[in-house]
Amino acid sequence: MLRLPELVGSPLSINALREDLQVSHRTVASWIQALERLYAVFRVAPLGAPRIRAVKKEQKHYHVDWSIVPDSAARFENLVASHLLKWVQYEQDAKGLDLDLRYFRDVDGREVDFVVIDRLKPILLVECKWDDAPIDPSLRYLRARFPGVAAWQISAVGTKDYQSAEGIRVTHALKLLETLV
Repeated sequence: MLRLPELVGSPLSINALREDLQVSHRTVASWIQALERLYAVFRVAPLGAPRIRAVKKEQKHYHVDWSIVPDSAARFENLVASHLLKWVQYEQDAKGLDLDLRYFRDVDGREVDFVVIDRLKPILLVECKWDDAPIDPSLRYLRARFPGVAAWQISAVGTKDYQSAEGIRVTHALKLLETLV
């Protein structure tokens, strides 16, 4: 548990943890599952669409208590993950929707932090940045593959607020988070 906050936002390699801790793969997997059942962490699976050459197995993990994450940018991404998960779970419970929170990474290294899917089809793309930044090429790539899907690039401390020609909204995180429950 002490090692996990440093790894937030990147694919969780149980094998690498096994080597660091010098225990079996099964033991580490069991510990991660126990932490999930205790609501200490949650995992986000990748969006695995074959037509976009996505990775299918590497899960990312986040902490329910995002305040323990030491890096500011990773803590911000964890905060957004927590809010998106809460929104997805609300939509499932209150409205009976078949939503799920995923992320996108393909074999060419392109990655989008969060993809909310409805019955396996993306409905929301979210890329997190700490400060104002040009639109992420990976977000542009995924948005081009799924036209019509809401796409946001949000920042923690940025001040820009505009909609790109491709339909990507670039703004402060509060603008997106206030649209959720």
